[in-house]
Amino acid sequence: MTRRQLTHAQWKFIEPYLPIGRATVYGRFRVWRDAGVFTALLEGLIAEGARVGRTDLSLVSVDSTTVRAHHDAAGLRVSKHLMSALEEAAQEQETARQKGAARRNRTDRPSASASGADTSSA
Repeated sequence: MTRRQLTHAQWKFIEPYLPIGRATVYGRFRVWRDAGVFTALLEGLIAEGARVGRTDLSLVSVDSTTVRAHHDAAGLRVSKHLMSALEEAAQEQETARQKGAARRNRTDRPSASASGADTSSA
């Protein structure tokens, strides 16, 4: 977690509940993260669950979700000429990918078992 992961609105919402400033919150988080506090806490909770027989690993989930932003959202500035060249290249690549997928997934060929003929040369 980085300080930038919280938006201004999120900080504005939680700030009244904090006895300290934003920089201190992030600084403490970073120190605790680097010291392994969160890892130790999680491992301790898992160990305690195992000790009392309440560990169910089917409830464990790891997620790595990414969201691709449009170039405007990411702040990238490019000339109109370069942008149209990039968009044209992307469209050509997508068209080629779709043609390749259609070629691999053709269902209009008769199956060898249905016709008794060898269709590998077709």
